[in-house]
Amino acid sequence: MSEPSGPLKRTPLFDAHRQLGAKMVPFGGWEMPVQYAGILDEHRAVREKAGLFDVSHMGEFEIRGSGALQAIQKLTTNDASRLHIGQVQYSALTTPEGTFVDDITVYKFADDRYCLTVNASNIDKDYAWVREHVAPSVQTRNASDELALLALQGPRAREILQKLSSVELGKITYYWFAEGKVLGIDSCISRTGYTGEDGFEIYIPSRHAVTLWNGLLEAGAPVGLQPCGLGARDTLRLEAKMALYGNDIDDTHTVLEADLGWIVKLEKGEFIGRDVLARQKAEGVKRKLVGFEMVGRGIARSHYPIVKDGKPIGEVTSGGPAPYLGKNIGLGYVTVEHAAIATEFDTVIRGNPVLARVVPTPFYKRKK
Repeated sequence: MSEPSGPLKRTPLFDAHRQLGAKMVPFGGWEMPVQYAGILDEHRAVREKAGLFDVSHMGEFEIRGSGALQAIQKLTTNDASRLHIGQVQYSALTTPEGTFVDDITVYKFADDRYCLTVNASNIDKDYAWVREHVAPSVQTRNASDELALLALQGPRAREILQKLSSVELGKITYYWFAEGKVLGIDSCISRTGYTGEDGFEIYIPSRHAVTLWNGLLEAGAPVGLQPCGLGARDTLRLEAKMALYGNDIDDTHTVLEADLGWIVKLEKGEFIGRDVLARQKAEGVKRKLVGFEMVGRGIARSHYPIVKDGKPIGEVTSGGPAPYLGKNIGLGYVTVEHAAIATEFDTVIRGNPVLARVVPTPFYKRKK
């Protein structure tokens, strides 16, 4: 993903990261921690205990008014009319060509109030898109600078967070949220994440970010909670086959090609890109995002060619080691005739073809 020009932004936790010895890197226009103790240690902590991520660089938009639902329905591929108050939905903002403006989550706070969480590098672009395509009577607000967002992920996450909150976390089921106090701070607590583990994402006013970050680390220390950076976030999400905007999904691939047809609800009525997606569903996609594991030795990285019998059939979008699985894995778009499970092809690594095999995804699925 190309970095936006201009000075890098910093989250309210920048100094806290530096104090913990984090290695900072540019990401999506932000200066973010890539690792603390090390990517492998942080990855394992999330899978076995718990990890804490600063994801305050993400964007949040509020959409209010009597026409809020109608606006969401026009903008997104999923059916927001199915949402209950307190429920979250994974969805996408799409272009007229059915490709991604962004992948998002939609929160329903009331019949006339919704919140969209968007990717950090797309905040300005997404907000302009939303403003362009909603009726003037619909109220929109970019609340990104006002909010901090912490992600507490892993099998001990609920135990840690419950020490600090009066909210009964066990009553929040997957992809639902509740409003309440954490360390006395007004919070929105959602049972969501980007790691493949159980966990929570906590939205708070930015001015309280350091208090909550330190409080969570202190409460979690006895059970092995570790601060985690973008490096572990990427290896964790790849094992769980969660798409990364700018790699696996973008404005050149449709939602159906990205193997996300389950968030496309054609029956709900008109939305931006519906006609193209309906036609593509009827005719069948010609390329598809698949997961593969390396059979030969080597790591397939983004943009490496995928070939079959020496002929190009696609391109790697994400790839790397799967620390918890002990193998090298990847995602890539291939022509649909080569997308079936157990299909073998070569990824071209520094000019050398290396055998890979299509496998079921997610690569990793947590034990319930």
